[in-house]
Amino acid sequence: MIYRIEVGFKRDIPDARGRLTEQRIKAYLGIPVRSVRTRSLYTIEAELSETEVELAARELFIDPIIQEYSINQGLNREEYDYSITVGFKPGVTDNVGRTAAAALQETFKRKMKEGEGVYTAVRYLLSGVSRRETERIARDLLANDLIEDAVIHDRRAADVEAPFPIKTGRRRSGAEGSSGLNIDEIDLEVSDEELLEISRSRTLALSLKEMISIRNYFRKKEVIEERKKLGLSSCPTDVELEALAQTWSEHCHHKVFNGIIHYIDEFNNRRTIHSLFQTYIKRVTAEIDSDRLLSVFKDNAGVIRFNDRLALVYKVETHNSPSALDPYGGAMTGIVGVNRDPFGTGLGAKLIANVWGYCLGNPFMKGNPPQGLLHPRRIREGVHRGVIEGGNQSGIPYLRGWELFEDRFMGKPLVFCGTLGEMPLEISGRPSYLKEIAPGDVVVMVGGRVGKDGIHGATFSSEELHESSPVQAVQIGDPITQKRMTDMLLEARDLLLYRGLTDNGAGGLSSSVGETAELAGGCEIDLARVPLKYPGLDPWEILVSEAQERMTLAVPPENLDRYLDLSAKRRVESSPLGVFTKSGKFHVRHEKKTVAYLNLDFLHHGDPPYELEARYIRKRFEEPEISIADHRETLLEMLGRLNVCSNEEKARQYDHEVQGRSIIKPFGGRRFDVPTDAGIMLAEYGSREGIVLTEGINPFYSDIDTYWMAASAVDLAVRRVVSAGGDPDFITGLDNFCWPNVVKEKMPERSHKLAQLVRAAEGLYDFCKAFRVPLISGKDSMSNDCTLTDPPISIPPVLLISVISKIDDVDRAVTPDVKKPGDLVYLVGLTHDELGGSELFRYYGEKTRGRAYIGNRVPRVNAETALKSYRALHRAIRKRLVRSCHTPAIGGIGAALVRKAIAGGYGLDIFLSAVPADIKTPAAAEINILYSESNSRFIVTIDPEQKEEFERVMSGITLARIGLVRRDELLRIRGLSGEAIISEKTDRLKAAWQGTLKGL
Repeated sequence: MIYRIEVGFKRDIPDARGRLTEQRIKAYLGIPVRSVRTRSLYTIEAELSETEVELAARELFIDPIIQEYSINQGLNREEYDYSITVGFKPGVTDNVGRTAAAALQETFKRKMKEGEGVYTAVRYLLSGVSRRETERIARDLLANDLIEDAVIHDRRAADVEAPFPIKTGRRRSGAEGSSGLNIDEIDLEVSDEELLEISRSRTLALSLKEMISIRNYFRKKEVIEERKKLGLSSCPTDVELEALAQTWSEHCHHKVFNGIIHYIDEFNNRRTIHSLFQTYIKRVTAEIDSDRLLSVFKDNAGVIRFNDRLALVYKVETHNSPSALDPYGGAMTGIVGVNRDPFGTGLGAKLIANVWGYCLGNPFMKGNPPQGLLHPRRIREGVHRGVIEGGNQSGIPYLRGWELFEDRFMGKPLVFCGTLGEMPLEISGRPSYLKEIAPGDVVVMVGGRVGKDGIHGATFSSEELHESSPVQAVQIGDPITQKRMTDMLLEARDLLLYRGLTDNGAGGLSSSVGETAELAGGCEIDLARVPLKYPGLDPWEILVSEAQERMTLAVPPENLDRYLDLSAKRRVESSPLGVFTKSGKFHVRHEKKTVAYLNLDFLHHGDPPYELEARYIRKRFEEPEISIADHRETLLEMLGRLNVCSNEEKARQYDHEVQGRSIIKPFGGRRFDVPTDAGIMLAEYGSREGIVLTEGINPFYSDIDTYWMAASAVDLAVRRVVSAGGDPDFITGLDNFCWPNVVKEKMPERSHKLAQLVRAAEGLYDFCKAFRVPLISGKDSMSNDCTLTDPPISIPPVLLISVISKIDDVDRAVTPDVKKPGDLVYLVGLTHDELGGSELFRYYGEKTRGRAYIGNRVPRVNAETALKSYRALHRAIRKRLVRSCHTPAIGGIGAALVRKAIAGGYGLDIFLSAVPADIKTPAAAEINILYSESNSRFIVTIDPEQKEEFERVMSGITLARIGLVRRDELLRIRGLSGEAIISEKTDRLKAAWQGTLKGL
């Protein structure tokens, strides 16, 4: 039976979803819609009686106080002009539908049969719009045609309303019910051009050299003889070819970072680098050799010893390519995917904090984006919603978040998601951070079922965005299923019911089973045992689908029954698929038929290394002569800039209070509306120790020099830790590189971009070593280009440094806001003539000539001086000599002073003549002092009675008293002559700072 339930608010009840949609239509599309009302639609396909459906509608689907429903007919004859009904395409994960189906099963105490289910949609009733406007609303705002169907209904077109013009969530293409085993063999004895066509048409993202390497493997006599015994020919099956492609993808194998690079620097010096990863990233960690490092670069996430009881597990990932196609689904899988990385490390970690960060195009971009791209505003909206819902539904707090905007991110947004976990150092005497798997252990898949969504995610993410990018790579995570799974697995962990686990992320079972099989020495699994969302998937699709909320376990056979009993008790689906072996083979069957049989060594190490040419060409940019007639007006306009202004409206939607451990929250100050420099949370309930999380990033310096871009990112992360009270000698880092394509010759300046990567890796090594920040994990994303446009759009090179530190006593934590009138204001550190890549240059260029200036004098870092300063300031904070501390970044001390003032609710008197500065252009000295983004600086306030003690502790450090905190709310900045060049009330400054993204 098929029943259709429509749920809506009663006539006098406000429709919040409708009002929000109305606001978005007006703000985003400029369409003056008169009103929007919404309906939730549920299509139930199940053997239920009318009485049971009536009960379900009344008890499960509505709040009877404010909502009403109808079954198999329209809810009411409410006036409107057009309706738009939006529902998921067949096969796309429908979390609300799945939850509804589970509720029905619980209510009626019976399981749904194969083919039964609940499918949801939303219906928007629009008044005051035309047909063309309705089509635009559906296309550009409400429905993403990659994953959703949208049907428009004209209220005036018929006397009888058609309330449910939407397809259900069944799989299309006649695949349902298919039972035949479809295994293709691919003949590789073809020309080079045909080999590349095989790679292209199957979205394998393999090069000619890699395709030839695969062909040569299958030509080997011993391989042919082994395969013949199993009924396999000398041609690879599609299962084998797909498994190799996923495993060898740039996304999984980091081929650029592990390749051979012939590098020519700007002075024409030549050298060969064998693996950027080994030469710079892994090397710096080995040379620091910290005793707090427990597991680095060998598991899903890095692990450090926090104290004598607790280990912390941290990972930050990107989900750029899927988010470009479907911002909501791509971003949600980003956050639930990275949740599984710490959880899949060692024996598994409890997840205690999430972080997020986005590099996006200008949300105020006028006109339509290029064909095939989504408007940056729509991407921003979807990305935020996806990460918010993914984390909030998982019960994990968000401790840090940020946004950056630049036009070049329109082609591919960058979506960073990170998760921090904790685990006891030992569980029943076994080190929690070690992953061991033994031959004979049972391969168990646990969590969500396998479907077509997520196929080719790894290979798709290894390419630039192009017109053939596969829509099935887009997934929608199911955080509720994942939460239930992780809760059950933590129980199983503490009982030591499994020996090891890993996530089913990129490459699905091909990666999770293939990687863990290396620890045992082999595996044999049966794909026919894999639970599917729907029938009809080919074996290769089952193997590589990356549907998110799944893990692979190694369960000792003697524990299998106990584990399966616990899994069933917690209503989590677990399926034994086979066993780990010591055969040295990756052996995959479908029932009795072998569909893949590969040497593990070839699967994981058989790809030929990249060999690339890199030449660095130092570029020179126009150096503007800036003249500012009105400093007050300039400051107000700078505060409204996208990369300076407040993003509180979106950030507030993230839950940072769940679990009740946050101490320094994402926003602080008198009204908790100004971002803090770092987040701090209790390490353990009842303890005084705190965990410090923060980050450093500034892609705007990359055009000038990526070496100093990397140096600035490291320095910013370290000084933010210090600014909040964290220990500068207990900092551990993660690196995330997001780069344009450096491999394909057709990409502009490929060789120079690779050389920029080399310089960034050098900068990362030099300054992590100088600050003694070992790296424990990381990720690179190497094809952040869009070839849908001519010329292609490539992102600027980006390096994000995420760090963990410790504060011994959270009572000593410091926030940016000024605390008390009469407090003295100090500037720690030296300001240089370094406006290259600054927000001021971008502002001035756009204002005077319509495009940004870049400049050449990029901020640099003196690590020896900086570290001495950081340790001294940390001592002062531990002695409680610092009342507030804030480190300037984008926008310089001009923006930083405003944030301190409005956060505390008091004004400031500031004297620029007192600022320690080394300015080579005296004519623009005031501009440089206000807006230079020089590194290694802090603005602190102290109690006047502690002035002598503070200056004694800071002896030998560059610092100066530059002003004091006023009793009123006036920010007064005096220029070098002593005259006030800026005098403005903080409420006016705050309005400028908060106004840009208000309502967005």
